[in-house]
Amino acid sequence: MTTTMPEAPTLPAPRGPVSEAVLAVLRGDHPALPAVDGTAPYGEDLQLALYCCYELHYRGFREADPDREWDPAVLGIRAELEGLFLSALRDDVPAGADVGSELDALLVEHVDAFGVSHHLRRNGQLWQLREYVAHRSLYHLKEADPQTFVIPRLDGPPKAALVTVQHDEYGAGIPERAHSRLFADMMTELGLCTDYGAYLDSAPAEILAEVNLMSLCGLHRGLRGALIGQFATIELTSSPGSDRLVKAMRRLECSPAALRFYAEHVEADAVHEQLVRRGVIAPLLSAEPELAPDVVFGIRASMLLAARSDDLLLRHWNRGESSFRDGADGRKR
Repeated sequence: MTTTMPEAPTLPAPRGPVSEAVLAVLRGDHPALPAVDGTAPYGEDLQLALYCCYELHYRGFREADPDREWDPAVLGIRAELEGLFLSALRDDVPAGADVGSELDALLVEHVDAFGVSHHLRRNGQLWQLREYVAHRSLYHLKEADPQTFVIPRLDGPPKAALVTVQHDEYGAGIPERAHSRLFADMMTELGLCTDYGAYLDSAPAEILAEVNLMSLCGLHRGLRGALIGQFATIELTSSPGSDRLVKAMRRLECSPAALRFYAEHVEADAVHEQLVRRGVIAPLLSAEPELAPDVVFGIRASMLLAARSDDLLLRHWNRGESSFRDGADGRKR
């Protein structure tokens, strides 16, 4: 059986002077790079610029030479952008070191909890589900790739357990069962474009920030604890949210094939929860207890950014508006 690599996406439209300069560098130009001081750390300009810098470590862009991945100009401005983003997160995320309590809290859903999956389960419309899936494609079409960067930064039992989880994420040796493939299949069933990066221009900064946190922590050895915290957050909270989305899709009469991605996560992430907690985090902190504050930071930063994304989508949807940046009507996509 022969396969071909998916085509790299095209560069997106800029959203301000910083992203405009970064995109020019990626095209091979040599513009004067603007000062990034004062750029809003969670804003459209910075988050797009940072996302594009990180994307060089994944599929790249059609217009960007592969050598741009290690271009000193790109790495220099990326470091400045990362500094602003990370500083803002550290300011906004309360410090802590009790990893056990933090993990226990992730497993408890408050009776008044409400987010995008709750909305879609109760009374969401098909166009809103399609928008949500389009936004999530920026991560799920490369699902588990940001977390894979941390594997060589671990050793012994934590590495072995994380590889076990990742083996499942990549389909356990069956390409058709890789979670990114299941997500693409769901997109097809929902009438969405499955091209990698197709919805980058449509995704607001809040969506980009969630993916950027994964790449930031995965690409820096000093943030390996934070990456493990971020990954734990996904694995420990995914099952109930996925279950709600399965029920939402059944209510909306989506095809059985469309349900497969989230149905898989209801079961798989319940198993992964134990592997991550007992197989990865426990031995990691036993060997490196000084990483506990970083693990807590990764959990809390992930929750903060997820809440910002939920707030944005629900704010638009409650007004009957599309959450796509380009103003396209999600009901027509």
